[in-house]
Amino acid sequence: MRKGQPLSADDAQALAINALAFIAAEADRFGRFAAFTGIGPADIRRAAREPGFLSGLLDYIANDEALLMAFAADAGVDPAAIARALAALRAGRRVPAGN
Repeated sequence: MRKGQPLSADDAQALAINALAFIAAEADRFGRFAAFTGIGPADIRRAAREPGFLSGLLDYIANDEALLMAFAADAGVDPAAIARALAALRAGRRVPAGN
């Protein structure tokens, strides 16, 4: 995923799944996410299948600058790609790179 490149809904979903793995990989990160969302370890798989979960996860990351920057660096993407992915998931379609 190149900087400024439009994202398809499939690309956005893949990025969000990577974000979930990133959150789950560190106990402190997952603990903050669980406390914020009320979703515990036993419920995460079920919740991840719910409509809106992946966009909610990206929204959570996008609203915490330190977390956003850490995830973007870990995933090797421009931080703006997270906002484009969030928009693509919400719309279910391609999102122009300028958005």
